[in-house]
Amino acid sequence: MQLLEKGSKAPQFSSVDQDGTPVSLQDFLGKKVVLYFYPKDDTPGCTKEACAFRDSFPKFKEIGVEVLGVSVDGEAKHKKFTTKYELPFRLVVDDEKRIVEQYGVWGKKKFMGREYMGTNRVTYLVDEQGVIEEVWPKVKPDKHAEEILEYLAKHS
Repeated sequence: MQLLEKGSKAPQFSSVDQDGTPVSLQDFLGKKVVLYFYPKDDTPGCTKEACAFRDSFPKFKEIGVEVLGVSVDGEAKHKKFTTKYELPFRLVVDDEKRIVEQYGVWGKKKFMGREYMGTNRVTYLVDEQGVIEEVWPKVKPDKHAEEILEYLAKHS
């Protein structure tokens, strides 16, 4: 797994969200974007992380920062996840694993002694010009949204 570095250009991507609406990073030029990668819809850690972003979403909206979740789940699973937990932000479909590979978050993982390939929980903050401003390679799902808001408060 080779993560992108602060100061590098964020790779462009185009896909769809949970509603089948086209979404690309290009759409958000002029705004900061929290691009958070997570392993799988409706699993314990991913649900905690998504709900923390949901609960903090009004603060992100107030300061003009977009939140996009990205996983390799498809449109139907994303839709079910956003509906079940009333997620107010978009989840980007990456079922062909193009985005996770571009951003260096697809790699070896270990769980209960078993190795497998999967999406690592990593977040990038992309600035208004499409440059990676900050990287969080180790994320505590339930505290992460607040951690980003604290960073934004200090660096705005």
